[in-house]
Amino acid sequence: MSPKEVIEFAKKNEASQFDLRFTDIPGLSQHISFPIQQLDESRFEEGFGIDGSSIRGWAVIHESDMLLIPDGTTAFMDPFSETPTLVMTCDVIDPITRQHYERDPRWIARKAEMYLKNSGLADEAFFGAEAEFFIFDNISFDQNQHSGYYYIDAEEGRWNSGRREDNLGYRPRYKEGYFPTPPTDHYQDLRADMVETMLRCGLNIECHHHEVATGGQCEIDQKFDTLLKSADNMMVYKYCVRNVAYQYGKTVTFMPKPIFGDNGSGMHCHQSLWKGGNPLFAGDCYAGLSQMALWYIGGLLKHARSLSAIIAPTTNSYKRLVPGYEAPVNLAYSRRNRSAAVRIPMYSASPKSKRVEFRPPDPSANPYLSFAALLMAGLDGILNKVDPGEPLDKDIYDLSPEEMKDVPAMPGSLDEALTCLEDDHSFLLKGDVFTDELIETYVSYKRRAEVDAVRLRPHPYEFALYYDI
Repeated sequence: MSPKEVIEFAKKNEASQFDLRFTDIPGLSQHISFPIQQLDESRFEEGFGIDGSSIRGWAVIHESDMLLIPDGTTAFMDPFSETPTLVMTCDVIDPITRQHYERDPRWIARKAEMYLKNSGLADEAFFGAEAEFFIFDNISFDQNQHSGYYYIDAEEGRWNSGRREDNLGYRPRYKEGYFPTPPTDHYQDLRADMVETMLRCGLNIECHHHEVATGGQCEIDQKFDTLLKSADNMMVYKYCVRNVAYQYGKTVTFMPKPIFGDNGSGMHCHQSLWKGGNPLFAGDCYAGLSQMALWYIGGLLKHARSLSAIIAPTTNSYKRLVPGYEAPVNLAYSRRNRSAAVRIPMYSASPKSKRVEFRPPDPSANPYLSFAALLMAGLDGILNKVDPGEPLDKDIYDLSPEEMKDVPAMPGSLDEALTCLEDDHSFLLKGDVFTDELIETYVSYKRRAEVDAVRLRPHPYEFALYYDI
C-alpha cells in the first residue's frame, strides 16, 4: 500500500493507534506505538524518532538517535490488541546523514536483494522457511550464584503418561510425533487458530502439522516469497504463534533444543533464483537442477561453517547440531535424503518448483541476517563456479568411518562457529551487504553475552557427574 492507501486502510478499520516495529541484531522484534493522529503521508518520509541506545547490538550512547521509516507494504491490523492498532514494519535511518543504519538487519536484507540484481545473475531470490516450535503449558528457569535450573511441562509431553490424576493418555511417544491425528495431536485447533490469524495478517500459509518431538512440537509452513518479504513474514509468523498460544494459556518457544533426548526445532530454508519471471534452478543436471543451482549449492557448502554463526546463532543450537542425531551436520547434498545438509526436494517435476533446501538453520536465527547470508554464500558459489562435489545419496548416518572421513561437518559449538565466521566472511562483504564493523560487533556480542555467559556458569548435570568426584 502507498502512504495514502495505508491511511485509508487505517480509517476503514477504525484504527486509533499505530505500532511501528523493527528488529534487533539477535532477531527479537521491537516496537513503539503512537496515536493514529500522528500518522500522515509526510511521516512516511520524515519518520519517527527513537532512542536506539538500549537496542542489542546497536548504537553507542553518543550516536543513539534513530528514525523509523514505516514501510506501507507491510501494514496490517493487529489481531491481538484490544485497541484497534495498525502495524507496520520499519526501516531504520540515521537522522543526521539520512542514510540507512548499517546495523539494521532489514537494511542488510535489502542490500542483499540489490546485490543480486546488480550482479546480473538473477533479479529475484525466493525463500521459503519452515520454522518449527514447541508449545508448553509451563516453563520456569533461573540462574544465580548458588543455583541454576529449568523446568518444562507440557500436557502433551510423554513424561506425563504416568500421572495418576486428570490423565486421558494420548501423547506422542518420543521421536514419534510426526503427523498423528487428534487426540494424540493435542494442538490441531490451536494451530488452526494460529493459521487463521496469520491469514488475517496477510501471510500465505500452505499447511500445518504436528512435528516429530513429544511435548507439543509443531510446524506451520508459509508459501515462499522474495527474500525481504519472507524475512518480514517470519517476524509476523513468530508474533502470531506466540500470541495465539498466550491467549490459550500456553507458551511457545523457538529455542532449537529445549527437550533432552528428543528432536529439536529447525528452520529449513528453501531457496531459488529467478530472472525475468523464469526459474533458474531447473535444468538437466543432477536431480533436475541447473549448473547454476549446483554452483549455488557449492557456495552454501563451502561457507556453511561460517554461515553457522548466523543461521544457528545460539549456544543451544549446537545441542541440535550433533553428529549421529536428527540434525544434518555433515556438509553434503542429495535429492530426497534428509540426512544431507542440502536437500533437493523431488515433490514435483515442474521447473517452477525446483529449489534447494538448506537444513542446518534453526528458528533462533534472525531471518534478515540469515536469508541475506545464505544468498551471499550461494551467489559466491555461482560467481566462482564452486563445485559441490559428488552427491551423497546414502544415509549419512549409516556410512562407515572410512567413508565419513572426507565429509566435512558443521562446527560443534557457537564459539567454533564464530571463529569460522571471523576466518571466512569476505563473501558477505561484497556489495557492502555486510560490513566488517557489523561482523565484529556481532561476533563480540555473541561471545560476551552468550558464549562466555554460558561457559562461566556451572551446568546442573555437572553436579550429577562430578559432585562426589
